[in-house]
Amino acid sequence: MAIWCLTTSPGNVAKTAELGWKVQGIKSRRGKTASEIHPGDRLVYYVTKVAAFAAVVEVTSEHFEDHDPIWTSNPGEDYPWRFEIRADVIIDDPAVWVPAEDLREQLEFPRKWPAEHWKLAFQGNIRAWPDHDHQVVRAALAAAASQYG
Repeated sequence: MAIWCLTTSPGNVAKTAELGWKVQGIKSRRGKTASEIHPGDRLVYYVTKVAAFAAVVEVTSEHFEDHDPIWTSNPGEDYPWRFEIRADVIIDDPAVWVPAEDLREQLEFPRKWPAEHWKLAFQGNIRAWPDHDHQVVRAALAAAASQYG
């Protein structure tokens, strides 16, 4: 099992939620990465603009290509590399998402950057991530979900 951090916008999280947390796409320039993601892997959702974590899902299929427009970012980007997914820990209410700042000191991956620039760790669409960080975020999401129902 590999862990991946998916950086996405609040609007794109809402699109995945509208689809029932059943499918996720990644950007066209991430084809090589898509081929490295397999069933059983986990995606940790980091949400831009609010710098928070919203979900952890399990990948349940190999990637496939689909150009049906669902997610948006740059004009012409259609997130063609897609995976079937299954919800693990989901928080649909943005008011309950877990602020990344609250977990920053516990996470290993952002330590690669100077402390004042920790958000650089979350640039780009998707990247491999340490299992330790997955466990920290998953536990925080589970606690938030249980507290807010």
